[in-house]
Amino acid sequence: MNEFPLKTKLTAPNGAKKVLLHSCCAPCSADIIENIHRAGIELTIFFYNPNIHPREEYEIRKQENIRFAQKLNIPFIDADYDRDNWFKRAKGLEMEPERGKRCTMCFDMRFERTALYAKEHNFDVFTSSLSLSRWKDMNQINECGIRAATHYPGLIYWTYNWRKDGGSARMYEISKQEEFYKQEYCGCVYSLRDTNLWRMKNGRPKIVKGTQFYTKATSS
Repeated sequence: MNEFPLKTKLTAPNGAKKVLLHSCCAPCSADIIENIHRAGIELTIFFYNPNIHPREEYEIRKQENIRFAQKLNIPFIDADYDRDNWFKRAKGLEMEPERGKRCTMCFDMRFERTALYAKEHNFDVFTSSLSLSRWKDMNQINECGIRAATHYPGLIYWTYNWRKDGGSARMYEISKQEEFYKQEYCGCVYSLRDTNLWRMKNGRPKIVKGTQFYTKATSS
């Protein structure tokens, strides 16, 4: 594995020695995982993403995440695929745009479950890889994380800007190095719908799930 520079003076809030990372996928998590791990902070990965559709896509993304965690010998918590509950909470939000109310609901749901696990397993700090993607609204994600943490006294959501110091660029470097699965839509059925509509409008083929992978020769 190539070595990337550590984030400058990376320390968890209140000097916490262990952190629970909500991971949305291997590509978005890899640089964060490496940096927290190499900073000497005890890390556990928590995978709870009931938004991902269909199940085939969910399993591919989860297995890529497990593969990278095992490579670094980092504990991986495989939470339930609570798809039916996610659809219940998404009812009435089907036509919301990316970064809209449906995304807020989705982040809230995932962070509520992550915060509960953190509290039950003696983590004082949790964070997420969701905000690394340039397609996401970092402020929206941080607000949801902070809101979930307030349910449990003493629990902190770490709002670190994982994009800075070249985090987004290194995400692509590590993805190519590890030859991760290349996700072509955010994850939910509505994201898949809207991405395919955009592709058809622009003369591009629909997404074929499970076929695209980063390679060492791919450009970002």
